[in-house]
Amino acid sequence: MTGALSTMLRIALYQPDIPGNTGTILRLAACLGLGVDIIEPAGFILSDRNLKRSGMDYLASVTMVRHVNWTQFEAWRATTGRRLVLASTKAAMPYTDFSFRDDDILLFGRESAGVPDAVHEGADARILIPMVEGQRSINVAMSAAMIAGEALRQVKA
Repeated sequence: MTGALSTMLRIALYQPDIPGNTGTILRLAACLGLGVDIIEPAGFILSDRNLKRSGMDYLASVTMVRHVNWTQFEAWRATTGRRLVLASTKAAMPYTDFSFRDDDILLFGRESAGVPDAVHEGADARILIPMVEGQRSINVAMSAAMIAGEALRQVKA
């Protein structure tokens, strides 16, 4: 695919644990024209050095906003009126059956623990990637790519 994408879609990462996954998601976002919100605290120091290996030289091209905590992120989101769509293994709705909007924020939890119940309950919608029974989860960067791809397909960005 070539040419500029035009979308307001964003990816939000809740307290990410692994710099390689975060860097990969930042690279994905840079290539697809998506903004990224990092909800701290992260499980590592958010620095170019920690993200550079997987993010490579794409980090300068991504629009990233750091939020000091969940409360600050939610306060910001309230001013935007955006819908929060949580990817969760606890959800019932397959992501391919969900109707995405151009201004959605796609939220992904910590690699080690997902999101706490309060965050889960605060989401406007919860979606999952159907998996073979007995498997726990798909890598967060792969999940972000799959769901962002479907969201972009639907909004025809």
